[in-house]
Amino acid sequence: MSTTFKPLADRVLIEPAAAEQVTASGIIIPDTAKEKPLKGTVVAVGVGKKDEPMQVKVNDTVIYGQYSGTEIKIDGKDYLIMKEGDIYGIIG
Repeated sequence: MSTTFKPLADRVLIEPAAAEQVTASGIIIPDTAKEKPLKGTVVAVGVGKKDEPMQVKVNDTVIYGQYSGTEIKIDGKDYLIMKEGDIYGIIG
């Protein structure tokens, strides 16, 4: 990311995973039927709240709610920004 973006407090910047292109059985999914991805990679994290340090860190792969976060565009790339509490868990 060429622009430096630092989330404030308990916010996290996430790069969503690409939407599935083909089902497990080989059916191609058209763009109009693709679901919003529910996992992504943490790109930047805030410092946390006074009594609650951040549990996620940069490069963690996380699962979040379908309607979590706000979509933003930085340097032409799509990201989600959300509170750490909107993240369900870390994969791996």
